[in-house]
Amino acid sequence: RRFAAPIDEANLTLDRDTAHAQLIISDDRKSTARGYTWEELPDTPERFDAERCVLGCEGFTLGRHYWEVEVGDKAGWALGVARESVRRKGGFSFNPDGGIWSMARWAGQYLALDSPEVPLKLDIDPMRIRVSLDYEQGLVAFFCVDNATPIFTFPPASFNGERIRPFLFAVGPLSELRLHP
Repeated sequence: RRFAAPIDEANLTLDRDTAHAQLIISDDRKSTARGYTWEELPDTPERFDAERCVLGCEGFTLGRHYWEVEVGDKAGWALGVARESVRRKGGFSFNPDGGIWSMARWAGQYLALDSPEVPLKLDIDPMRIRVSLDYEQGLVAFFCVDNATPIFTFPPASFNGERIRPFLFAVGPLSELRLHP
């Protein structure tokens, strides 16, 4: 199946209530970075406790949407979308079986976090990645904004009416991810 052109540019913010205690969320809630210390935050059911993840405040149950994430030149990140019901306590699978459709860069390699992982060969190291979601078609795709090329499209999924939210994961100590616009 072909990915339909996204029609709605999503203006997103990060949900502090879901952020792992080691993530620093900017005042405008547009960026996150891994801190060196753990914040003293309440351990609520919404908060990730084992993985350095955060969800977007906004979620989608229909339509076609896209947003861009500035990844910079540091390794140790993942980005994409997650089901509202994604596991937040303890470890989990960073793939569609775990409710996450994402791509990552770690150990100098780009990967689509499918099951199994798919190594990605990119012409350049992207500074900005576009995440596209076509809810009705069940498609999640990634594009390199820097040279306007497709990176990876997951096979069609069934979201079953569940809310799908933007997902960021900052692994490396210098990882910083910024949402655009």
